[in-house]
Amino acid sequence: MITLKPGDKAPEFTGKNQDGKEISLKDYSGKKLVLYFYPKDNTGGCTAEACNLRDAYGDFSGNGYAIVGVSPDSEKSHTGFIGKYSLPFPLIADADHSIAALYGVWGEKKMYGRSYMGIIRTTFVIDEKGLIENVIEKVDTSNHAAQILKQA
Repeated sequence: MITLKPGDKAPEFTGKNQDGKEISLKDYSGKKLVLYFYPKDNTGGCTAEACNLRDAYGDFSGNGYAIVGVSPDSEKSHTGFIGKYSLPFPLIADADHSIAALYGVWGEKKMYGRSYMGIIRTTFVIDEKGLIENVIEKVDTSNHAAQILKQA
């Protein structure tokens, strides 16, 4: 499970975004990054979270933050999700769960008495030097931007 904490070096990752372009943590060197992990495109909580971040995007960029979302969905799914909701930030397709595993957010979940493996919704705020500033495990999908920005 999640063992990363504020002050830790963020694990280096590389993944493909909705356009098939590789994105790495090093691309954000010298910038602040909101790296958020979510379970699935076009589901209630995930849509609320993405749209809440979209609506506050100006506040994030005005404070020097970039935003990147990560889920196990395909590049094609991400393209549709971004288009449908006009998301101004990239989404990484993590189909093999390698990035989620690096960050400790791929694990056992329970729903309706059934156990399964999946993304544990978590957000990491990473500073300009690649150090984790904040880890948000109890994500309020409808007010996530405020959760992040109040600690900025």
